[in-house]
Amino acid sequence: MGERKVLNKYFPPDFDPKLIPRRRMPKNKQIEVRMMLPFSIQCNACGEFMYQGKKFNSRKEDVLDEDYFGIRIYRFYIRCSMCSNEITFKTDPKNGDYATEHGCKRNFEPWRERAADEKEAVKAREEEEKGDSMKALENRTLDSKREMDIIDALDEIKAINQRHAKVDTDALLQKVKQTDDGDTKKDILDEAEIQSQMEAFRKRKLEAVETTKPAKQPKPDDNTLGTSTATNLLAPLKPSIKVKFKPTTAKPKTTNKPSKATPTPAAPVALVGSYSDSDSS
Repeated sequence: MGERKVLNKYFPPDFDPKLIPRRRMPKNKQIEVRMMLPFSIQCNACGEFMYQGKKFNSRKEDVLDEDYFGIRIYRFYIRCSMCSNEITFKTDPKNGDYATEHGCKRNFEPWRERAADEKEAVKAREEEEKGDSMKALENRTLDSKREMDIIDALDEIKAINQRHAKVDTDALLQKVKQTDDGDTKKDILDEAEIQSQMEAFRKRKLEAVETTKPAKQPKPDDNTLGTSTATNLLAPLKPSIKVKFKPTTAKPKTTNKPSKATPTPAAPVALVGSYSDSDSS
């Protein structure tokens, strides 16, 4: 039975490795590499945005006749996920970053612009100081003054931190508690004073209202009511007064009324006609 895992290969006795032709590798060989986008880009063909961290099956190759102090520079080929346009970018060892090369445009990143501005300012200052020694001296004095200001600020911060480290937190909390208690007592006294003022104002208002009201008649008690009823019962009855009217004689009124005429009886109507035997009628 043969070996399941073939770990050794058979070499015949007449095998000569010199007779095997050497395989020539291409000068700029491309290797399939699975990688992620190092920055966000936009495709120049269709405008599709591809963001940092998107995975691609890329082809990697060495950039010929280009290096940075002996450090190799690599180029990567990818395709747009929307239109399959070929996009290339390469490494940038000078800035420790990647640089777009063809088929895409890198999105705006504010920190890159800030770093570029700082580099340009340093370069402009160096060019300015090349032919003017007085300007270089002024710049150095300004730098030293700025450094002294920074050192003074740091010393002040250190002193503040040391002072805070020496402070007893328990004593500080006790002091804060005492101030809070004093504030609460003061608030309570103020509230009591306000309430007393309100009570005095209410009393003065009630007194003013009572003085302006008219005097009320006293209500009769039960004893006074009993004596008054007894006196009324014992008092003699007064005679009732009767008014007499004089009789008046009324004269008869004469009215000229027309006399009614006696109606004359109407002649009776013959209801039955006379009968005769003659033909003349």
